[in-house]
Amino acid sequence: SATGEAELPPLTPPDGIRIGELEINPKNRRVISAGREISLTPKEFDLLKLLVTNQGRAFSRDELLERVWGYEYYGDTRTVDVHIRHLRSKLAADEALSNAIETVRGVGYLFTPKIADR
Repeated sequence: SATGEAELPPLTPPDGIRIGELEINPKNRRVISAGREISLTPKEFDLLKLLVTNQGRAFSRDELLERVWGYEYYGDTRTVDVHIRHLRSKLAADEALSNAIETVRGVGYLFTPKIADR
């Protein structure tokens, strides 16, 4: 297209996860929102995939560090907050996803997209 955005074929369920306009393809690690590819770092991808595949379940920062970064990661839990902030800003272009990653006070984060019936 004139804007340089290629039309991407929709994913089929065996190849990925689809929630509203969000498509996640674990095989090629691509994320598409409202027809546009979102460029994510490997950790952002893993974090998003974990949250999306466990919709409505709150994860603590420690649990996210363990599952996404692995046991060998001895960093600060603020690392999770920074990655969540980056993910939120990248997802914000899609209105249904702009507030999809919620902060649960005293717990951590959960994914709850606002998908309207169109």
